Amino acid sequence: MNSATTETFAFTAENLEKAKAILAKYPEGREASATMPLLTLAQRQNANWLPRAAMDVVADMVGLPPIRVYEVATFYTMYNLKPVGKHHVQVCTNISCLIKGSDDVFKVCKKKLGVGNGETTPDGLFTLQEVECLGACVNAPMMQIGDDFYEDLTPETTEKVLDALAKGETPKAGPQSGRKGCEPAGGLTTLKEEA
Repeated sequence: MNSATTETFAFTAENLEKAKAILAKYPEGREASATMPLLTLAQRQNANWLPRAAMDVVADMVGLPPIRVYEVATFYTMYNLKPVGKHHVQVCTNISCLIKGSDDVFKVCKKKLGVGNGETTPDGLFTLQEVECLGACVNAPMMQIGDDFYEDLTPETTEKVLDALAKGETPKAGPQSGRKGCEPAGGLTTLKEEA
């Protein structure tokens, strides 16, 4: 799952340069505003999770007591406080997705992966998590895996996405129904001509 240590953390040379660029975006005295992007950078470097040591490094960089950074990391679900699988499967079960069948999508994920909510497959390839709104309500139901959104899911298309990832392939992100972006399911009804 993860070869990174939990005892120590230091940004790589490349990520340290990125961290400095992030900090440079904020005026003097407002470095604390860089907390979230720095946590994201640290998480990406550390196999998609944040050990306490990484949060401590961020706290030092932004000049905050570590507890303030822990508060941020524990509040937002986008930060993982324990190791996750290579593919972090987050299934939205909020109202729009629920109405459109996210329960069935989640059941397929559980059955296909053989794990429950918050669990990781024995091979470390997948972690399954039920989450609140991911902001793609118009294309419900959906799931986020890594940085990619898979939308307009059915049990069948969900299984295809998971199968592709298990084979090491990269499934096409976005709507799985064939529609373009968030256009109406039947295609455009207005603004059909170029301006």
